[in-house]
Amino acid sequence: MNINSLSMLCFAFQSAFIATISPAQTLWYQQPATNWQTEALPIGNGSLGAMIFGNEAQERIMFNEDSLWIGDENDTGSYQSFGDVFVHFQPTGRRVDGISDGDKDASAYRRELDIGTAVHQTRYTKDGIRYRREAFASHPAGVMVFRYTADQAGAHSGSVELTDNHEGSIVVDGNTITATGSLAGYEYGKAERQTPPPYAIALDYQSRVMVLHEGGRVTTANGRIEFAECDALTILVAAGTDYVNQRELGWKGPHPRDRIAKILSEASQRNYSQLHAEHIADYQKLYQRFSIELPGNSNSDLPTNERLLAYQNDASDQAFESLMVQYARYLMISCSRPGSLPANLQGLWNDSNNPPWRSDYHSDVNVQMNYWFVDQTNLSECFEPYSEYQHSVRAVRRDVTAAKYGVRGWATRSENGIFGGSSYLWVPGDAAWLAQNLWDHYAYTRDKQYLRTRAYPIIKELCQFWEDYLIEVPGSTESPGDGSKGKLVSPASVSPEHGPESIGNSYEQQLVYDLFTNFIEGSTDLDVDHEYRAVVMELRSRLLAPQIGRWGQLQEWMQDIDDPKDQHRHLSHLIAVYPGRQIAPSITPELAQAAAVSLDARGDSGTGWSIGWKISLWARLLNGDRAHRILQNSLKPCTTTEIVMNYAGGTYPNLLMAHPPFQIEANFGYAAGFCELLIQSHLGELHLLPALPTAWPDGEVRGLKARGNYEIDFAWEKSELKSAVIRSPLSTVPKIRIAGSDHVIAPDDDSRIRWIEGS
Repeated sequence: MNINSLSMLCFAFQSAFIATISPAQTLWYQQPATNWQTEALPIGNGSLGAMIFGNEAQERIMFNEDSLWIGDENDTGSYQSFGDVFVHFQPTGRRVDGISDGDKDASAYRRELDIGTAVHQTRYTKDGIRYRREAFASHPAGVMVFRYTADQAGAHSGSVELTDNHEGSIVVDGNTITATGSLAGYEYGKAERQTPPPYAIALDYQSRVMVLHEGGRVTTANGRIEFAECDALTILVAAGTDYVNQRELGWKGPHPRDRIAKILSEASQRNYSQLHAEHIADYQKLYQRFSIELPGNSNSDLPTNERLLAYQNDASDQAFESLMVQYARYLMISCSRPGSLPANLQGLWNDSNNPPWRSDYHSDVNVQMNYWFVDQTNLSECFEPYSEYQHSVRAVRRDVTAAKYGVRGWATRSENGIFGGSSYLWVPGDAAWLAQNLWDHYAYTRDKQYLRTRAYPIIKELCQFWEDYLIEVPGSTESPGDGSKGKLVSPASVSPEHGPESIGNSYEQQLVYDLFTNFIEGSTDLDVDHEYRAVVMELRSRLLAPQIGRWGQLQEWMQDIDDPKDQHRHLSHLIAVYPGRQIAPSITPELAQAAAVSLDARGDSGTGWSIGWKISLWARLLNGDRAHRILQNSLKPCTTTEIVMNYAGGTYPNLLMAHPPFQIEANFGYAAGFCELLIQSHLGELHLLPALPTAWPDGEVRGLKARGNYEIDFAWEKSELKSAVIRSPLSTVPKIRIAGSDHVIAPDDDSRIRWIEGS
């Protein structure tokens, strides 16, 4: 069989494969993208990613690599944009039956992203030829792969161009284009390189594009690779920097050139089918662990941008709501895999060297929200970049904290970069919040090795910080003059981005309580630090507790100064409800009611992440219908990318969610809130269907995780639990509560529940 016949056979096979794609797993559109934030579709392998536009005349591949950062140990710096690969196509000039068909525009156009396989496709007909493009970012191969085929031989002519956003040197050699450069001199907020360089660290970087062709010919000219009358093209893209997450090495390793050349060479030794199959198998090991089924309607057949609009008039398309959970999982797998950096404000996708809010690791809600849903939806491996990053910057944070406050342990400012540098306000509670995620990952996995080496050391350091840093409020004892100790509060600080600087704000009080609680449980599980555990228990007993104010609200500050008309986007005084566990209707009903009063006063709108947080808060307060109403609000169409601080969020046509502009934690916060409506496990029991919305009378979920390392499949009908299977690899017997019942049961107490031990 010759190469032309083989290409045609592959094209026919791909056509049959496409026909099997489930619409429940697919985003699709009938036109190319024009804006990366709102319309282009993302691919990623954890550290390397791209936004794909799908224009038939010129494909733009806007690519990023997650370690392309400026900054140092003293300043956050910012995430950077790598560049673009442009594939320019020339008209074929073909004639049909000897007569030009006059077809100058593409027809039968379809652009889609199958999140079940993590493969992007574009299909169209032009000049009587059916074209197909496929793209994916392979984690095992370490490259992005772009495949161009058609149903006629010799249909591809044009050129491939690589751009670089930091004045790198671009060299064309044979079938490869290479861009090599340095980030020295670049500074956040400045368009031009600065002299002298503003940062003590400057990474070196490289990107490479390799063009493989079948049939036709490939040449080089004008800094591009030109291809003519090719039957098919496969383009491989790799990129990276010399960043390493080790302070002792100065954050830098060998130049990336040899590593990138090796990655490309090895990938090019395999054919497209091998790369494609390897990628899908690797991706689906994660993706297929979890599924959620809610009923849809005829809107499921619409293009995704039209489906988003139709949802506003017919919210019975509950399958669209569940699709958003799976899309969040797709995005997480794409931007946070072992060996990568954690997801930043935009995941890893970015077109600017001065991106909004530095596209950094904001520690006053954003990076924490990114990871709330990861363990819930059975993606525990995707948490590793978060814990490794926090581990890598500990020493920097200890040094700057000692210089700032003269205490042990560490705190942080709210903007953070990959070298440990930070900027904006010092908010000591932020560090305790970062540690809350570390503990929660342990609570889900029960991985004691992880607890011992990653979570517990940080939690202990932060306890030491607060042991040194807390202050005693004079005269705060219940019986003044009896010699008893006063209450402990945080020194003057802000409730993030909101209100006065004041001692004892609820944000920090609640987080310190949670931190101390996690230390006590962690030291008990590891059987270590018995004496210090007693110290921390005593400190926790003296913390100023949550207080109810004059209008029945949960106070945001130690003083009763909350404004009932305040609808600020931050909800920092409600951390004890979610993601914390200090306040809940079943254990602190009066405080839970006060939290509901405060949350109600803040309203149902806000920025994208604020809306996402409110879904989880109302779920924890067991008000599923209110949570679902806000969930629906988050799916309102949004088109603006302008920075508007209190804009009511929304969803772009490509289903990325808006702050605005795009910030990925809104997608991730949505998924976390969705799961909290179906299961809660923060109180030492499995609460099935704790806050099921009226709008979801029937459904099924598989592979949902709960704290204690339980994996659960369950279905419900007419708002009642139908069946459940609970698997416990650790062979521990869970306590179970069903749909808001006052009674806790064992698995054997309900015939609908099957418990599988040791699986």
